[in-house]
Amino acid sequence: MAGHSKWAQIKRTKAVVDAKRGALFTRLGREITVAARSGADPAGNFQLRTALEKAKAAGLPNTNIERAIAKGSGQGGSGGDTFEAVRYEGYGPGGVAVLVEAFTDNRNRTAAEVRLAFSKQGGNLGELGCVGYLFEQRAVVQVASPSQPGQALDEDALLEGLLALEERGGPPSLGYELDGQGAEVFGAYEVLEALQDGLRGQGFAVTGWEHRWIPQTACLLSDPATLRGCLRMLDALEELDDVRSVTSNLEADEDLIATVLD
Repeated sequence: MAGHSKWAQIKRTKAVVDAKRGALFTRLGREITVAARSGADPAGNFQLRTALEKAKAAGLPNTNIERAIAKGSGQGGSGGDTFEAVRYEGYGPGGVAVLVEAFTDNRNRTAAEVRLAFSKQGGNLGELGCVGYLFEQRAVVQVASPSQPGQALDEDALLEGLLALEERGGPPSLGYELDGQGAEVFGAYEVLEALQDGLRGQGFAVTGWEHRWIPQTACLLSDPATLRGCLRMLDALEELDDVRSVTSNLEADEDLIATVLD
């Protein structure tokens, strides 16, 4: 029976992984569909290029990508205009501010699911704008070392490149953070395309780009029970089919997080 139990556990684990992959693929497909409304040619549609970059990095099959583009651009019949982008705002346990972005074809269903995910862990779904002022949406570009794959990005070279980009009339950066072997460069929301093009022009290897909500103030949680409830709420929100991103201003000690997750 030991072998049977081990195989059952493997099947359960695989089912969870497959379910999460399926949910991710669904979200990526919707993002492509919405982006393709502005045109099916990625060369002239930056939003679509961004969605395709994320989809390919996640391993979304080409057939799924082609079907999503056709649906969004009207080549695949009706349904391309049924999804709309919506945002929800609320508070988690301990007063943590939370922003939820979703693509939905049924606002009532999505709002009910988001409200339930908040309330089950002691959070509250609020009105639009109730926490939005605590965040700023910025352009974020991930870069890596251009000449030494696998090697850490040289910080001095990055600084010099950002200064040179600005001196040549490119968009100014709003700072950067070293991230493992590379770095994330931040800019104003509207300069995402120009910033990643400029960094490529400076010789950096651009590995990804996106618009991201950045919290301007942090909410520190030190109580294990409160932190556990907040993490469960964030997980529940991220698991909803319609949700594409969840951002919070949660801050907690890494050791406490590790203890809570054990």
